[in-house]
Amino acid sequence: MKKIQTIGLSIFLLGLSIFVSLIFLGKYELSSKLFEKVISNKGIKSELFINDIKNNVVGKEFSNPFLFSSKITSALEIANTTHKKNSEWDKVIWSKPHSFSYEIAKEAGTGVIKENKGLFWLLTFGLGIIGSLLYIIPTVITLGSPGIKNNGIWLNPATNRGWIGWLVFLFLVGFYVLLYFYPDFIVNWTYIVDPISQYLSGNLASQWFLYGFLYCVVMVVMAIRMYIKYRHNKYQTLRTTSVLFFQIVFAFLIPEILVRFEKPWYDFKNAFPLDYDFFFSWNLDQLIASGGFGLFILVWGIVLTLVIVPVMVYFFGKRWYCSWVCGCGGLAETLGDPYRQLSDKSLKAWKFERWIVHGVLVFALIMTGFTLYSYFSGSQEVLGIKTQTIQDIYGFLIGSIFAGVIGTGFYPIFGNRVWCRFGCPLAAYLGIVQRFKSRFRITTNGGQCISCGNCSTYCEQGIDVRAYAQKGENIVRASCVGCGICSAVCPRGVLKLENGPEKGRINPTEILLGNDVDLMKLVNKK
Repeated sequence: MKKIQTIGLSIFLLGLSIFVSLIFLGKYELSSKLFEKVISNKGIKSELFINDIKNNVVGKEFSNPFLFSSKITSALEIANTTHKKNSEWDKVIWSKPHSFSYEIAKEAGTGVIKENKGLFWLLTFGLGIIGSLLYIIPTVITLGSPGIKNNGIWLNPATNRGWIGWLVFLFLVGFYVLLYFYPDFIVNWTYIVDPISQYLSGNLASQWFLYGFLYCVVMVVMAIRMYIKYRHNKYQTLRTTSVLFFQIVFAFLIPEILVRFEKPWYDFKNAFPLDYDFFFSWNLDQLIASGGFGLFILVWGIVLTLVIVPVMVYFFGKRWYCSWVCGCGGLAETLGDPYRQLSDKSLKAWKFERWIVHGVLVFALIMTGFTLYSYFSGSQEVLGIKTQTIQDIYGFLIGSIFAGVIGTGFYPIFGNRVWCRFGCPLAAYLGIVQRFKSRFRITTNGGQCISCGNCSTYCEQGIDVRAYAQKGENIVRASCVGCGICSAVCPRGVLKLENGPEKGRINPTEILLGNDVDLMKLVNKK
C-alpha cells in the first residue's frame, strides 16, 4: 500500500510542478488590430497610454507574462498619474492595472499551451487528480474497522506544522496572491480550462472561472477522502455530499449557465453579508436592468438574509449553512480536514475571535449602510467619508486578504476554519442567532466521559468540548458549526447533536451547590 501511495504522491507532485511551471511558459504578442479593438472596447482616450503601448508593446514578442505585464501596467500607471495631475479625468483609465493587463494578455497569448489546452489539462489537473486518488484510496484497506483513525497525525510533517505543512502554506498563499492581485501572471492557467468555460457559459475562462473549477475539483477529491475516513458515520457522509452538491451545482454550474442565457451571474446560496457586494451600486443596477429575473434575485437575496437564515438557524443551528451549504465551509471540511487539530483552543484565541469576527460584521453593516445611502441619495460621501473608499478597504482587507489569502492559505498552520472563526460576517450573524435563540445544541453525558480529549483536539472551532462533557453540560456556543466531528471521535458516545425543544443550558455547578446546601440542612437538623 505504501508503494502505491508513493507512486500517487510522485504523480501528484509531477502534475503540480507542471501546473506551476506554466506561469513561465508561452508567448505574448499584441497586434495593432487587437490593440485597436482594446481601445475601442475600453473607450480609451489617453494618447499618452496609446503611444506608449504602440512604441513599446505592439508588434513585439514577449517570452513570458511578467515582461508583457510590466509594459502594460507601467504604461497605464504613468499615463494615469499624468492625467490625474493635470485633472484630465476623462482620460484616466479606471481599471486596476493587473486586471487590465490580464484582459489584454488573454487575447495576446500564443504558443504551445494555448494551442494544446486539452493536453496541458491532462498534464496538470489530470495527473493531480490521479495522483491524489492513488494516495488516498489505499486507506480503504488500512481503515477496515469502524471508528475514526488519526494515528500519527502529530508525527506527520504535513499535519503537525512540519516542513510539508509550511510548503503547502507557501503554495496556497502564493496561489491566492496571484489570483487576487496578479491575474495577468496566471493567464496560462486559464487557457487550460477555456474549453470547459466555453461549454458552460460560452465565454473564455477568467481567473475566477479557473478558481471555481479548481475549487470544485479539490473538494471532490478530498470528499473521497472524507467518504473513506468517515464511511462508518452517516452524518459525515450526508454532510459531505451536501456541501459538494451546493458547491458544484449552486456555486459553479448554475451561475455559469445563467451567463450563457445572458442572465446575471449569481450564487443563490450565498447570503449577505458573506456576499458583501450584493448591495453595491453596480450589482443593483445590473439586477434591475435584467428585468424580472434580476428583481427575483434581489428579493431572494433579501429574504434569504432576513427570513430564511434566522428561521433555519432557529430550527437547525448554524450548521445548516456553515457545515451543509457554504462553499467556504465545504472547502474547510474537505481540503482542511487534515488540519482541524491545529486550531487554537486557548482562552486568548477565543477572546480575540469574539472581538474580530463581530468587528468584521459591524464593518460590513456600516459599509452597506453607506452604500445604500449613496445609492438612493446620489451622494458619494457619508459624514465626509467616501463610500467607494470604504468599499475598497473592505474588499481588500476582508474580501481578499482575510477570506482568501489567510482564510484558506493558513489551513496548514492555524487549522481549517480560520476564516469561519475569525473573519466571516455571516458566521457572526448566524452565531448570534444560534447562541440566543436556537433549538440546536450538543448534549453531553458527563458520567461516561473518560477525559480522552479527542473532542477538544479535533474541534476546528477551538472549543474546549471536553470541559463541557466532563460536567455534563449542553454545548450552546455561537461559534459551533455543528460539524459533528467531536461526536464522531468520541469513543464512549458522550456527545450527541440534537435539534429539540429549547431547554437552555444545564449548569452543573448550580446543581452541585444546590445539593450541598440540601445536605448541610440535613446535617444541621440532625
